[in-house]
Amino acid sequence: MSTENLPQSPEQPSRKPRVAVVFGGRSSEHGISVVTAGAVLRAIDRTAYDVLPIGITPGGRWALTADEPERMEISDRSTPSVDQLAESAEGAVVLPVDPANREVVYSEPGSVPKALGEVDVVFPVLHGPYGEDGTLQGLLELSGVPYVGSGVLASAVGQDKEYMKRVFTSFGLKVGPYVVIRPREWERDESAARRRIVDFAGEHGWPLFVKPARAGSSIGITKVDDLSGLDEAIAEARRHDPKILVEAALRGREIECGVLEFEDGPRASLPAEIPPPDAHAYYDFEAKYIDSTPGIVPAPLTDEETAEVRRLAVEAFDAASCEGLVRADFFLTEDGEFVINEINTMPGFTPISMYPQMWQATGVSYPELVDLLVRAALRRSTGLR
Repeated sequence: MSTENLPQSPEQPSRKPRVAVVFGGRSSEHGISVVTAGAVLRAIDRTAYDVLPIGITPGGRWALTADEPERMEISDRSTPSVDQLAESAEGAVVLPVDPANREVVYSEPGSVPKALGEVDVVFPVLHGPYGEDGTLQGLLELSGVPYVGSGVLASAVGQDKEYMKRVFTSFGLKVGPYVVIRPREWERDESAARRRIVDFAGEHGWPLFVKPARAGSSIGITKVDDLSGLDEAIAEARRHDPKILVEAALRGREIECGVLEFEDGPRASLPAEIPPPDAHAYYDFEAKYIDSTPGIVPAPLTDEETAEVRRLAVEAFDAASCEGLVRADFFLTEDGEFVINEINTMPGFTPISMYPQMWQATGVSYPELVDLLVRAALRRSTGLR
């Protein structure tokens, strides 16, 4: 029987991919994550994507927030919080841990849960523990929801500065001298643990940088010029992480390079140089985000140096099995050698952050950058790959 004359069902319009921008979180970098989310929400192409903003409070509640990027900006030298943006003080967003069901549900005490629709991809702009360290990535893998950025292993490696350096060393990338003090060492014999740091200073000289081993690149870090400041620096680092990392200061220029995943593989941006900030001992959180100390983009390097740092940045990306994006931070030492300091698998992503600025100089605008990252995530499946 011919079907030519039968009434035809109208074609259903294809649904736009839905992007959940997840931000905030339980780490000390909560506020800058909110600022980053505001920039992403402002830049994402609303003609191509539906957007669902989800904030995680410092206490860990997943909250439904208003889509109002103008409320997510630094004001009076203070960063915003999810608690200020949440539509309810008790309502919670739930992402089902079921690969066959991507529907997000919102519930409040005493009310019937409300379906918010399916999510096709998550853009997690969280920094530090409980978001950038593989924990959220593991949840999304269990849920079967694709997401922007690196997977569980690369995220965990990128968060733990000790194992990051071990991975880089195993792949032949040069790292600077460091020593790690684990929680058990400190609890077993505090004096012996402290002596290890003092002996390290005796071998490599002052100043030292005392850091939380599993925090971002700005929070909880102290530059220690002599023995008198060591105890306070250790206490500050341990306030953020019971495991601390102590690094020898390297003499040289600070060079950063962005890596972005394209369809044909990762590519590196033009590098940037971070000059010593006038009002700060080093390039700390306030220098980056509050006082907006400008970097030099592109970095004033020779063509050979530029090519080398771009090559090394992609090598670091591959060594840690990264996906999506990475900012790789190097020192160019006085003898002309690049030493990798660390990678950030979800670097600062505000428009004034170095990662977007480097790609802007390379010819990729901020909105294009957001779009490329979302599209890369949509191309990937969850699970082993």
